[in-house]
Amino acid sequence: MYLGTQNAARDDDDFRVMAQLGIRHVCADPPGNPHHWTLDDLLQHRERVESFGITLDMVQLPLSSRPIEEQYSPDILTAGPERDRQIDSICRLLERLGRAGIPSTKYNLNIIGIPRTPPERGRGGSLNAAFRWDLTDQDAPPGIAGIVPEEVNWERIDYFLARVVPVAEAAKVRLACHPHDPYTPPGFRGVTRVLGTVEGLKRFVTMHESPYHGLNFCQGTVGEMLEDPRREIGDVIRWFGTRGKIFNLHFRNIRGRRLSFMETFPEEGDMDMLESIKIYAEVGYRYMVMPDHVPHISGRDPTMTAFAFTYGYIAALLQAAEAAFPGSTER
Repeated sequence: MYLGTQNAARDDDDFRVMAQLGIRHVCADPPGNPHHWTLDDLLQHRERVESFGITLDMVQLPLSSRPIEEQYSPDILTAGPERDRQIDSICRLLERLGRAGIPSTKYNLNIIGIPRTPPERGRGGSLNAAFRWDLTDQDAPPGIAGIVPEEVNWERIDYFLARVVPVAEAAKVRLACHPHDPYTPPGFRGVTRVLGTVEGLKRFVTMHESPYHGLNFCQGTVGEMLEDPRREIGDVIRWFGTRGKIFNLHFRNIRGRRLSFMETFPEEGDMDMLESIKIYAEVGYRYMVMPDHVPHISGRDPTMTAFAFTYGYIAALLQAAEAAFPGSTER
């Protein structure tokens, strides 16, 4: 396993900074709608990233974490009239990724986005994302997807996987799906989110079984599903890790538990991230370890500064994992 990032580079200097901070692997997208990326677009983008000594490990499919109203492929999860065309477009994109030598892609199966309540103050006055169920509008109306019960959601996911997984396997491109962030009670905003529990994720990865079908495992999001994240997270990592179902790792921490939490910097949350990284090494995880969200801090470049801190922290933990499990990290 090795340090990575999905933090978008604003310009070539950001890629230079990443390389200087020791990042040699990224998830980074070409500009524009992914449905429209040509093979030449992908090859040119890969060449640009590699010119900085960085490997392009992954890109994002046109299925994002945004609410369905803001997505490139809304009909896939609403069973709209363009569903088959949008799925076919993703299949053709997977074939192009395989030809371009890009080995993995991440995606979301998200209808209501990432619900959060107002940010809260963290250490030194940072602004940290939070979710408190008692502060949400629990009677918020459904969006364009309408009412989506549990089995309807599963049926639509199954329809997508049945068509996409065989194409990904033929193209040798790993499909890494992000869990629903956070867990929300059934029917919130009209939707029962089936990938917001550990049991739902287990069901998901065993549908259309393939070594190319797994998770963009977000430790922060999984922690948000649990009643006692510090005590429970290790067993969850082992379940998915021993089955080879973790294709990318969002290494994020929280303070709190299911339905009431605040995001934190990795070393100040409730989960023991040193213990966690050793478990990833123990189960043979072998891809990127990256931050996904960071608190908003002060200064002239707050986002890149906060990410730089997390890169250093992850790099140090990877050294600790290598000491405990020789050969578990990239040299």
